Amino acid sequence: MSLTEPEIEAAPWEGQQAADDAPFRRQIAYLFERSRFYRDKLGRSGFTSAESVGGLADIARLPLTEKDELRASRSADEPIGTHCTAARDDIVRIYSTSGTTGTPSYIPLTAGDVDVWVRTSARSYGASGIKRGDRIVSTYNAGPFVAGAALDAFARLDLCHIPLGAGNTDRLIMAVEKLKPNVVALTPSYALHLAEWAEARGVDLANSSVARLMVAGEPGGGEPAMRAKLEAAWGASVTEAMGIGDISPSLWGECEAKAGMHFSGRGFVHFELIDPESGAPIPLTDGAEGELVLTHLVNRSAPLLRFRTRDHVRLGFGRCVCGRTAPRVRCVGRTDDMLIVRGVNLFPTALREIVNEFAPATTGVVMIKPRSAGVRQDPPLPVKVEAVDPSQSELAERIRARVREALLVTTEIELVAAGGLPRSEYKSKLVDHP
Repeated sequence: MSLTEPEIEAAPWEGQQAADDAPFRRQIAYLFERSRFYRDKLGRSGFTSAESVGGLADIARLPLTEKDELRASRSADEPIGTHCTAARDDIVRIYSTSGTTGTPSYIPLTAGDVDVWVRTSARSYGASGIKRGDRIVSTYNAGPFVAGAALDAFARLDLCHIPLGAGNTDRLIMAVEKLKPNVVALTPSYALHLAEWAEARGVDLANSSVARLMVAGEPGGGEPAMRAKLEAAWGASVTEAMGIGDISPSLWGECEAKAGMHFSGRGFVHFELIDPESGAPIPLTDGAEGELVLTHLVNRSAPLLRFRTRDHVRLGFGRCVCGRTAPRVRCVGRTDDMLIVRGVNLFPTALREIVNEFAPATTGVVMIKPRSAGVRQDPPLPVKVEAVDPSQSELAERIRARVREALLVTTEIELVAAGGLPRSEYKSKLVDHP
């Protein structure tokens, strides 16, 4: 297993915080000098200078940054927001988010920031085992979105890149048949959709040229049942990657050991875990769970400090057989997707994983249909589950009992015919609020 930057990826992890302390202090000084957003925010918390902030060991004293705060700082005169620190002439690229919750957010990058993103993404994707000369089909819409910078990493890794974008199922299958790619990069939802699409049309994906699926964009690729289903359907090895546009499009990448996604942002980003309810720091130990919080160490365009990702992760430590020493994570789900059913926290992905235990009687596609808006729900929680034979009332009862046993949540399982729930060519929707 080759490393993209072995002198960094194989260095002892124990010295990482000490190595990151100096760039962190420089970044804080830069924020006080150039960021009106953070001068005001830190000042309101009693920090009036870089010296008063201190070093990385004291980072938990600093306030967390919320996405809504960044949105609120935008204006007609400052459409990026008051956290933008780069001079107009130094910005070489501006990406945007999808804007699903309103006006798109803009993410500027200097030339140095672009290079950091590409290096980080190359480490992340390189962990999967891809090698120089591999042909890779990408299905992410790179246009205005941060995925564009992540895809630049394919050139850095000397891959032959075949960009197709989302929504081109016929074209993608044709490319697989005619161009013989080794790798396909896509979301787990789309990989499952393609497998079903191909099976219905007699296309034998399992015997295609594709040897690797690199999945990202949503949780799912790390769920054992989902991974097994995708690997069987495609006849390919599945590894996952994870990032967040405001920080880095691909920041974690899984190697062939498949024991979690290695942190790929060493020297560029600092990560923490917090309790999503209280915001209190959680010690970084093997098996620790919490919400992922990220801090830029070298960004010069729009640096973020203790940014809440809303990704709930489980942490793993220890040197890997691949030689990488950085901690690994498995994404459990989104804290903003979580439901609370009579005091029990429920991640939709955990419920899907339970349902996948019943394959092949179930397809693995589920939809939670809360009776009321909001996080807190009264039991039983309505759940639609696709089944090959939806008339099997006994199957619905077995699923309900298994969910109750494993997740301590009472559900009302409604079986629907295979193909009866929406499919996605990008990310799946697991909760349909009224």
